[in-house]
Amino acid sequence: MPFEHRKAAAVLRVVDAAGRPVAGRRFRVDQATHDFLFGSGAFDAIPFANEKKGDPFYRDRMEKWLKLFNYGTMAFYWGGFEPVEGEPQTESRMNASRFLVERGKTVKGHPLCWHTVCADWLMAYDDKTILDKQLDRIHRDVTAFAGVIDIWDVINEVVIMPEFDRYDNAITRVCRRYGRVQLVKEVFDAAKAANPNALLLINDFNLSDRYARLIADCLDAGAPIGAIGLQTHQHQGYMGAEKLGEVLRRFEGFGLPLHFTENTLVSGHLMPPHIVDLNDYQVPEWPSTPEGEARQAKEWEEMYRLLFGHPLVQAVTGWDFADGMWLGAPSGVIAKDNREKPAYHALQGLIHGEWETHGEITTDENGRAEITGFKGGYTLSDGERGAEFRLDDSPDAVDIRLA
Repeated sequence: MPFEHRKAAAVLRVVDAAGRPVAGRRFRVDQATHDFLFGSGAFDAIPFANEKKGDPFYRDRMEKWLKLFNYGTMAFYWGGFEPVEGEPQTESRMNASRFLVERGKTVKGHPLCWHTVCADWLMAYDDKTILDKQLDRIHRDVTAFAGVIDIWDVINEVVIMPEFDRYDNAITRVCRRYGRVQLVKEVFDAAKAANPNALLLINDFNLSDRYARLIADCLDAGAPIGAIGLQTHQHQGYMGAEKLGEVLRRFEGFGLPLHFTENTLVSGHLMPPHIVDLNDYQVPEWPSTPEGEARQAKEWEEMYRLLFGHPLVQAVTGWDFADGMWLGAPSGVIAKDNREKPAYHALQGLIHGEWETHGEITTDENGRAEITGFKGGYTLSDGERGAEFRLDDSPDAVDIRLA
């Protein structure tokens, strides 16, 4: 059966407050949360939890976000997060992150180390001081957000980092000075020391053998990489099942969880194939079209099915929730005016339809009943009393005491 690796089976034993079996009772069982991370950029949560708090437009947008996803990427680009040295935007990110966590969502911070959108004020320092400040930044922010954000993209796009020559920046300087592997080891060690329980990702758009070799070298050096981040910004067209399969085969050999961290499928015209750096494509308007929206929905569904079907994939994140964000592309699952696009409904049908378990069970004379469902959190109720339980890979007997 498809997606069986996403499911768990258990024998539920239902007892009352006194510990007596509840026999011959019918219960409604509903999945409330997913273990798999169905994600999107959560950048709109920043204004909504801060200066746009209560704004009807942002409220509508965030309600649509919350209805679909359980996992959000929060922006920690150093240049925007700390434009003035010593004045990080901690409060705004904490407000946004807590807004999501309080609604049962998981938040990832992105990124801790990157050569793009870097803090300009770092350029005044020598290489050793830059590295020291980078490590201090990681310690400060990972420590501050522990318990709210426990997943981080620790370093971003390190394959190209020492070769980057579009403009001078502090992180490319230190990567050239110390080398990719040493820099990766340093930043991962710092993040691990700050939050030993955090899931730490390396992340890249370069999905070639160069990235695979870099990961192997970093693991050999002892870098505590907890998951591999894979970007697929497909502004120039859907890469398709065959190429996605190649990517999966290239990185599955590490045995680490695979997170598809940044994924883009557009619902308008495609970016010309001769563009090498996607940032070079600047157009005054990039509209969504009905034909493009139908194509985008079909592509998202195929990609989700393929990735959800792979046992090592633990997360899939669509980068732009709404159209007109990065590069002005029609890359969201909602339009600029918050209209739900076909892709939104396609994902809704998978995440909260086909891949979500709901039904009824009836206990036997010992208060027991068997259940099989997608892994995650559940509620059980007979209309008067209820309880919560989980289906996961732990032992298959679950005791439930009714409140």
